[in-house]
Amino acid sequence: MRQRVAIGAAPDIYESAPVGVAVTSGPDHRLIYTNHAFQRLVGERPLGLPIRKALRDLRHQACFELLDTSLRTGESFSLEELPFEVGAHDPTAPATFVSLSMARISHVDGEPGLLIMIVDITKQLRTDQAMRATADERRRFLERYRSLIELNSQAVWVNDARGRTIEPNQSWHRYSGQTWEEYRGFGWLDVVHPDDREATERKWLEAMDKPTHWDEVYRLRTSDGTYRHVRTRGVPIVENGRVVEWVGSVTDVEQEWQEERRRRLLERAGAATAHLARLEDVLRALAEEMVPALADACDVYVLPERELQSFGQPYVVERVLSLPGQRTYPPADGPHTILPYSNFARSVEERRPLFWSFPKGRPYPSLQSPPVTQWFVDIEANSVAVVPVVVDGSVAAVVTAVTCGDRDPISAADVDLLSRMLDHAHTHLSNAMRFQRTQRIALALQQCLLPEPPRVPGLEISARYRASTTAPEIGGDWYDSFSLPDGATMLTVGDVAGHDLTAAVAMSQLRNMLRGLAMDRRELPGDILRRLNVISESLDHDGTTTCVLARLDDVGEEGRRLTYSLAGHPPPLLVTRDGAARYLEEAAEPLLGVAGDLPRGSAVATLPPDSTLLLYTDGLVQLAGEDLDHGLERLRRRGASLARAPLDDFCDSLLADLPEERTDDIAMIAVRLPSDFNASCGTT
Repeated sequence: MRQRVAIGAAPDIYESAPVGVAVTSGPDHRLIYTNHAFQRLVGERPLGLPIRKALRDLRHQACFELLDTSLRTGESFSLEELPFEVGAHDPTAPATFVSLSMARISHVDGEPGLLIMIVDITKQLRTDQAMRATADERRRFLERYRSLIELNSQAVWVNDARGRTIEPNQSWHRYSGQTWEEYRGFGWLDVVHPDDREATERKWLEAMDKPTHWDEVYRLRTSDGTYRHVRTRGVPIVENGRVVEWVGSVTDVEQEWQEERRRRLLERAGAATAHLARLEDVLRALAEEMVPALADACDVYVLPERELQSFGQPYVVERVLSLPGQRTYPPADGPHTILPYSNFARSVEERRPLFWSFPKGRPYPSLQSPPVTQWFVDIEANSVAVVPVVVDGSVAAVVTAVTCGDRDPISAADVDLLSRMLDHAHTHLSNAMRFQRTQRIALALQQCLLPEPPRVPGLEISARYRASTTAPEIGGDWYDSFSLPDGATMLTVGDVAGHDLTAAVAMSQLRNMLRGLAMDRRELPGDILRRLNVISESLDHDGTTTCVLARLDDVGEEGRRLTYSLAGHPPPLLVTRDGAARYLEEAAEPLLGVAGDLPRGSAVATLPPDSTLLLYTDGLVQLAGEDLDHGLERLRRRGASLARAPLDDFCDSLLADLPEERTDDIAMIAVRLPSDFNASCGTT
């Protein structure tokens, strides 16, 4: 961006200039300044008038046509050996020649203008050497003073063609504290921040090698010993096609840099947490924005929901996340006891951030628990901030940020930014907590609705239910198993469309009606589902339902006879002891809610000893972006590999293989026919 300075920023420079200087402003080229040299050449002229009117007696008006072009395009113009005459024409007077140059500038109020320089070269025209010297001086003067006008800075520097500082400068000494002997040559690099020094030197050498304008932001040590961000700009001065020197400035941009960093981090924090539902995920996204921008490591502790208690009581928090950057890992995640009157507890109770700086690797013992304090020693921590995450009036979590080694300790501005990032994500944190609380209640309700499997001699039965990790409300998945009066065992798994209280109510009604129909009379599973389909039409639920219903009868040494019927449901998986696995896909009938009172078929299979039967809902096999056939094949292969695993391990392993983020609930029930492992087995 072009720098803007007031034209009166350096009056001594203009007044002592060996050439005439005039400055205009605006598209009509109002004359706002002339120096003594200009007035000696053309006489005093009224300021505030357009230059065409102020110099209306100039005989050669053609040069004014370039004013508009230079102002519009920014192109500089130079007119050599221009005949120059003002006032009444005097044919007896000797001819006067000038060299005239113009270049566009910007004033502090944003108004564009022109810097016009005029040199009387009448005498210099007598010899070529004098003329060249004056032209060189004029060009250098124009370039250097134009650069000075456009640079509003803390320090101005002049380097030679090889990049070495060649002129002492009081402004640099005042800002950096370096003496001339310290910063001459490449000594100025000594006050560049160690982390920025190598890149700054490399880019400076690259700029000289091209050559091109140099514009870099880096940290510079000031005279009080602190580091501040500065912007250094430099321009090459070219004569006869080669660079003879560099002119530039150093501008303090610490405030602008901090504001830009603040804006950028707040925007990123908001974007990173916008679509997350779980509290831990929101906190992780925030921590990943904090490291390494504000800290080298970051721990997140979740506090239990508790009533306000006295300050003197210890409590347990759960560390759910640690981002150590490139440092060694801290103690394992899990419960941490927070001692009363510790600084951690004080931050929580007072609901305000606290931070401390200390010698590298020597933290205060009271900052954290002993294992964490030892970790601070190991990573050479030099500061720590404890920032409570206050959501809807309660402290939901605590973020601790740590800096290490030679990095600058956490500052008050850093702590303020950490707090603002958490406040900026307050809506997402509040939603996540509400989601988590609602999901916990929904899961508890769901578990109450689902019964424990019965104890049946000669059978192992294990059931599992896993709620969606992205839906806060109770779902419509169910499982059930129960013994019939004739000794048979009934198994069922179903899924009511929807993920809300209506679906849960319909699920509970259907499951209870199904159990009642099965107890009412001895029928095949298909006939029971036909009657259930008719009755389901009376329910206040517009959605559809899938279901698998199976009956197990003991047939002696051969195992168990399985009679089953599918109502639009994924097929059961049968896994034998030797690792053979297949789906039972017969008796596939329409889902419940359609087909009215039409008959439904049943199929029969034999479950050999030591085999495992798995009934499940589609959440176990249907993943986002994956074809259902792939999910079924994945389940078949995994089930086969777990053929000899204990039944509980069989179920838990199938669930552990799934992604943590799931949109569907999962209900499943598994049955195994235990026997002597030496017994023969087979399938039909």
